[in-house]
Amino acid sequence: MSADALEEIPAARPLIGADERRAVDAVLASGQLTQGPEVAAFERDFAATLLDGRPVVAVNSGTAALHLALLALGIGAGDEVIVPSFTFAATANAVRLVGATPVFVDIEPSTFCIAPSAVERAITPRTRAVVPVHLYGHPADMTAVGALAHANGLLVIEDAAQAHGARWVGRRVGCLGDAGVFSLYPTKNMTSAEGGMVAVASPRTERTVRLLRNQGMAQRYANEIVGFNARMSDVHAAIGRAQLRKVLTWTAQRQANAAYLSGELTGVVTPVVHPEAEHVFHQYVVRVPEDRDGFVAALRTEYGIGAGVYYPTPVHRLPSFVDASVDRSALVETDRAAAEVVALPVYPTLTLRELDRIVHAVSTLAAAGGAR
Repeated sequence: MSADALEEIPAARPLIGADERRAVDAVLASGQLTQGPEVAAFERDFAATLLDGRPVVAVNSGTAALHLALLALGIGAGDEVIVPSFTFAATANAVRLVGATPVFVDIEPSTFCIAPSAVERAITPRTRAVVPVHLYGHPADMTAVGALAHANGLLVIEDAAQAHGARWVGRRVGCLGDAGVFSLYPTKNMTSAEGGMVAVASPRTERTVRLLRNQGMAQRYANEIVGFNARMSDVHAAIGRAQLRKVLTWTAQRQANAAYLSGELTGVVTPVVHPEAEHVFHQYVVRVPEDRDGFVAALRTEYGIGAGVYYPTPVHRLPSFVDASVDRSALVETDRAAAEVVALPVYPTLTLRELDRIVHAVSTLAAAGGAR
């Protein structure tokens, strides 16, 4: 059967239903649209559900969350911040936006997360912080990263944009550093349509983030510092609260879907889960060592299955960071992953029939050598 005769299985499928629409309607009817009671309630609910009670500050995007976290922790000009190159550009963009220098390091080939050994080699007298990215929903090795940070007096800002509810050694990500940031973009494991959260370890950091998101004000027209308009609206918070009530159930289904795929797929390298980690499978990422791009194209054209490539160009190779001082020979695993990764559908509304279609398509293409 040709792909034209099959209903497409998209790479991602945002889940917005009647609960979210009712929540938005209630906010619109209230007339209080910006940073009102829904935002405050969303912050409390998010902290209780996903952060074991650690306080959070709601902002208007995941990028803003990282930007404000860095600023609130005093990162700025002259500082170096160690980041993986295998990530979305926003991780490094935020470092540049505060005037600091991103120092790109390699990843662990098994988990795609920052390699602690690479972090250790990159530390200099100018290093102020490290940003481990919990990529695809798998936590970075926070035991090793935390030990390095403690030994060298470094701040740790967790980029948990893709890892809502993930755990390392039983603890939720976002609770393991000086700050943790989350994205609420539509394709994440939960969404507020657009938005972000900053989880904070200290009351001082929390207050500074709150000032920064609201033009430097805790009280109207009493500007204490120079800030931004990075507020979340009550409309977005209402959507987020509705999603929050479902995210743990959705996560369990993502994990079940991932387990099914890993048990059935052949011919590709399926995801590894570290024994100390709980993976929440924002993406289900396999490796295709030969002709990855042809493989992805064939999945779509021959089988009607969407697949993503996150991320085909490491950040250190992007034009926006071409001036970065990078030891490219030290980023071998980053370059290899960028050439091999394929994200298959794993979202919670996949049916068993759709999962079997994915298994059949991937295994058939892999046996045939990829593109045909």
